Amino acid sequence: MRADTLPLQTHLRTRHEALRARIDAAARRAGRDPSAVTLIAVSKTFPLALIRAAVEAGLRDFGENRVQELDEKAQALPGHAMDPASPDPIRWHHIGSLQRNKARTVCEVADVFHALDSPRLARELDTRARAVGRVLPCLVQVNVSGEASKSGLAPEDTLAFVDSLAAYEHLRPVGLMTLAAPTRTEEELESVVRPQFQRLRRLAEAAGRDRLPALSMGMSGDFEVAVEEGATHVRIGSALFGARG
Repeated sequence: MRADTLPLQTHLRTRHEALRARIDAAARRAGRDPSAVTLIAVSKTFPLALIRAAVEAGLRDFGENRVQELDEKAQALPGHAMDPASPDPIRWHHIGSLQRNKARTVCEVADVFHALDSPRLARELDTRARAVGRVLPCLVQVNVSGEASKSGLAPEDTLAFVDSLAAYEHLRPVGLMTLAAPTRTEEELESVVRPQFQRLRRLAEAAGRDRLPALSMGMSGDFEVAVEEGATHVRIGSALFGARG
């Protein structure tokens, strides 16, 4: 380990431990097992040196939303999909929308894809995953806030879409993902965000939680509410790494 990484590693370990304590407390408030919640460190735009320090500090799950950046980082720090024999693998999560012409790269380097939202993309991912000889775990993105600026299926279309994925041998739907509406106050967390997370959970329950066990929801500003409402994966960037430049 390089000596110049030690202060950064220590800083990230401290932040990680503080965030983990908040996640664990939120899980216990909801009567949940804290170990059932994975913290995905959203590393988009942050340099590889910071991610290396984060790995040294104990983090194992990283989220990227740009395919080229994901590819560059995964080539330098292979995840489980690229290095399944590693005794302590990291996992790369592609958490952003995806153009179909970049589906092959995601199938080659991502451990989990969080933004499946159309039949055309499902067909392309299935074809590309078959070509590289793997089954790609996917989460279906749902637009629970109804915002036109956000990707994702309408809630009322989600279950039929999940059913349709049974036709694809090289996709494995494992859960649902959403982005809640932005909020400015604690009141909005309760009146706006919590009902949206509840809606995603109810969709997963309607499909069967044994079928869709993962719920990817919650970011730096609302992850505790997400955990209370059943999140199994929270995506945290700025609260862990600091503000992006």
